[in-house]
Amino acid sequence: MTLHLLPEVGQWYRHRDKGLLFQVVACDTDADCVELQDVDGDLDEVDIETWYAMPIEPSAEPEDPNGAGDQPELEEREYTLSADGAERGGVRPLGDLLEDLDIEELAEELPDIGELPDGGD
Repeated sequence: MTLHLLPEVGQWYRHRDKGLLFQVVACDTDADCVELQDVDGDLDEVDIETWYAMPIEPSAEPEDPNGAGDQPELEEREYTLSADGAERGGVRPLGDLLEDLDIEELAEELPDIGELPDGGD
């Protein structure tokens, strides 16, 4: 049975088949991709379907997560605001996206569907 883990920024994972350790450094929900960084600091990007197909499990942070020690723990990104106020040009961590989510504003944009029908009990 395959366990589908949500990509969690900052969490370390181990590829069960290959034994490789990597960390999720960003999730881009607009492009449906996950950015990974291995212990050597090499970056890779996979689409969300590939992420869910990977045989992985959560792992403890390695003793020297930056390999030779010259790479930053998480890659820093620059963001710009478009005319509508939305950020463009970079991958934002999933946690930041969720913090910025305004449920009340989204609810106002939904069409009014009226009352839901009784369940017929």
